Amino acid sequence: MRMGRVIGSVVSTRKDPKLVGVKLLIVENLTLELEPEGGYVVAVDAVGAGFREVVLYAAGSSARQTEQTKDRPVDAVIMAILDQFDVGGRTVRLA
Repeated sequence: MRMGRVIGSVVSTRKDPKLVGVKLLIVENLTLELEPEGGYVVAVDAVGAGFREVVLYAAGSSARQTEQTKDRPVDAVIMAILDQFDVGGRTVRLA
């Protein structure tokens, strides 16, 4: 799993039939300090994420394990919208 921020969306009128009806979002990778880490991914949104929200996403074969992505040609899926996380005794609240 990786942490990232939703920074945009993707619209495609021509695509594999198995991708019809899925929402595609652009996610920028983040550090634990919520700074851009470098790198982006286009991910299927399985949880209703919105612009600028901090999310967890899975990539690779794990991305095809949600109800929305099972048996679809995807390599990344947003599977959680973060409210907070704890690291090194510090709580980071996002909501």
